[in-house]
Amino acid sequence: MNELLARVRANLRRFSPPEAELEEIAVGDFKVDLPGHKVFVRGEEIRLTPKEFDLLAYFARHPDKVITHAVLLRSIWGPQSVHQNEYLRVFIGQLRKKLESGTEKHYILTEPWVGYRFTPGE
Repeated sequence: MNELLARVRANLRRFSPPEAELEEIAVGDFKVDLPGHKVFVRGEEIRLTPKEFDLLAYFARHPDKVITHAVLLRSIWGPQSVHQNEYLRVFIGQLRKKLESGTEKHYILTEPWVGYRFTPGE
């Protein structure tokens, strides 16, 4: 019993609590209010479905990086959906329509055969 307690105490000493979830992500033209599930593009609120919001929040956490299809599918839909790229194509298309309407900017770029890159602007 003493050895078990010693091991538990040693593990507790090594344990570092996870960092607190960000309340808001502000990157480029975007402001993502995580607790409120609100997105603002160039100061204007955009209405998104829950999955579109999750997808954009993931992109906002990883700006200007190529994110593979598999990583996006696993992160947003779970490990059972890794091979269902059609989900991703549909939601990326819807997200592009909502974010890029009335502007010449392209925020979500396709990296052929790899994934997508989120370029948030300034």
